[in-house]
Amino acid sequence: MSASLFAWIKAFHIIFMVCWFAGIFYLPRLFVNHAMDQSEPLNSRLCLMERKLYRFITPFAILTVLLGLWLLAANSAYYLSSGWMHAKLALVALLAVYHVVCGRIVRQFATGDNSRSHVFYRWFNELAVIVLFGSVILVVVRPF
Repeated sequence: MSASLFAWIKAFHIIFMVCWFAGIFYLPRLFVNHAMDQSEPLNSRLCLMERKLYRFITPFAILTVLLGLWLLAANSAYYLSSGWMHAKLALVALLAVYHVVCGRIVRQFATGDNSRSHVFYRWFNELAVIVLFGSVILVVVRPF
């Protein structure tokens, strides 16, 4: 792969990752508000917002992963022999699971099955922050 193509793929990988994280940070904040107030007008509005946001960020998640795999395949001998990349891939897998769990929570709120408090969602929101910090540090510092 040419250096120019690699740079374009990396740029779009980062752009899609930023878009994914923007949504994955905001969605649990909606869950906090939803868990705090279940009044009908607000409940309907938050359900709509949660569903639309989840559907909006899912393609960014998919594109982030696909472009990341393309970058990985471009130099797999180096990346797969690097400890930092193994740790980063583990964090990406954790974020993908987090994304799926967010989708389940969206459906729970939509069906009125939420049983968790706003405090739980405040803590839940911090998981994505930890993944972001870890991923960026691993890619930039490459500590292993």
